[in-house]
Amino acid sequence: MTALTLSTAAAPGLRADAIVIGVAKGAQGPVAAPGAEAVDKAYDGRLAGVLETLGASGAEGELTKLPAPAGFKAPLVVAVGLGAQPAGKDGEDGEDGDAYDAEALRRAAGVAARALAGSKKAAFALPIDGPGAIGAIGEGILLGAYSFDTYKGNAQDAGNGKAKNGKAPLAEAALLGGRPRDAAHKGALARAVAVCEELNRARDLINTPPNDLTPAAFAGIAQAAAKEHGIKVQVLDEKALVKGGYGGILGVGGGSAATPRLVKLSYTHPKAEKHLAFVGKGITYDSGGISLKPAGHNETMKCDMSGAAAVFAAVVAAARLGLEVNVTGWLALAENMPSGSAVRPGDVLRMYSGKTVEVLNTDAEGRLVLADALWAASQENPDAIVDVATLTGAMMLALGSRTFGVMANDDAFRSAVHEAAEEVGEPAWPMPLPEHLRKGMDSSVADIANMGERMGGGLVAGLFLREFVGEGITWAHLDIAGPAFNEGGPFGYTPKGGTGSAVRTLVRLAELTAAGDLG
Repeated sequence: MTALTLSTAAAPGLRADAIVIGVAKGAQGPVAAPGAEAVDKAYDGRLAGVLETLGASGAEGELTKLPAPAGFKAPLVVAVGLGAQPAGKDGEDGEDGDAYDAEALRRAAGVAARALAGSKKAAFALPIDGPGAIGAIGEGILLGAYSFDTYKGNAQDAGNGKAKNGKAPLAEAALLGGRPRDAAHKGALARAVAVCEELNRARDLINTPPNDLTPAAFAGIAQAAAKEHGIKVQVLDEKALVKGGYGGILGVGGGSAATPRLVKLSYTHPKAEKHLAFVGKGITYDSGGISLKPAGHNETMKCDMSGAAAVFAAVVAAARLGLEVNVTGWLALAENMPSGSAVRPGDVLRMYSGKTVEVLNTDAEGRLVLADALWAASQENPDAIVDVATLTGAMMLALGSRTFGVMANDDAFRSAVHEAAEEVGEPAWPMPLPEHLRKGMDSSVADIANMGERMGGGLVAGLFLREFVGEGITWAHLDIAGPAFNEGGPFGYTPKGGTGSAVRTLVRLAELTAAGDLG
């Protein structure tokens, strides 16, 4: 991953491949953002005009390259759009030193880092007004520079810094204006590194083909990480699941030669007063089972374990940050395949909770594995449970490909989760759990069916999950079906493929809980 440093060096004398500056969209055209003063001075105060001549407007995601001015040791200036210029303190546009939105900085840094693939070092002279900006820029660089090249070209020595196919990610980034001896600045950068390393690990898992990432393989990766970071881990294999009565996980995984697993990761802190449980859907490949998905809907189904990847990453990140909160992660891992031993439409499963479920559609499998894991998490009576899942196509129809839905059994907690997501730059939207939709899941042969009314299917799935949350436990459900996997081109700091959606939201929830600011 890209190495990050803080630097008080002046931009002209810094040896680097490029100097990255910000440009905002002002009322009269592009405006050089704070941090670009040295470059502007070297252009005799005409930097904004030069950028406008080159077609720059300061719009978000825009990138303009120009030769560095005389006297600079770096040969290239990269101007990246920050979007609308923030209002001045007196209500007017554009005073130097005004705070730029953290997400704008994060996205701009991501665009620049991706564009600088193949470079050894870049200096980022973006607006920094405190630790928050440093954290945002650091995250943008680390997430934007991400690439997944494991299966490309011939294997080469990872230590030689060469890409297997194409350009290697940006090797080093210096954040100009960051103070190396300032504890708050160093802390913000260290947090960015810990969170982004784990988020990028989640991306790697999501991008790994399902022939290599089976439930057993995923469990092994979790065990190795747990050992490295002092996290307790328990893995229930097929025999243990049978003994424990985990009918949902066993039913979904019964059609595959790759047997299911339930992984429990427990991070504890001696000073913790609160306990959070995170539950992740981990379908390492989803064919739909007997209710086979139609052609054109199978190719990206390796991403159906994105929820478990997010939970795994968040627990490890919490441990690395030493948060004063106990966090338990539950990874419900199975492969949903059709075979002679697969669960059939019409079968009835007895879940870990003791409830019976009539399976009307085997492609509604995520809620079945989550149901067992939610009930297992409930037995420890945590202060709150948050589950994460690529659960329904209906949520994508409702919210598109970049926003996840948030449902909960407590309105205040739903709002808190939504606010945490927006705070860290993950678009989310609160969704209801209408009681009238519950009746559609009534079954004549079981306690509940795994399908209900077609309209509002994402909400129906949330109502199903609510049935398996212990009484009196605060719970939220994140349906990340839209943003978990980007099938289009990269944007901001988001790559093509696995995105690591919800990792930062979960980490932020853990931080707020540790600080006593969540519930």
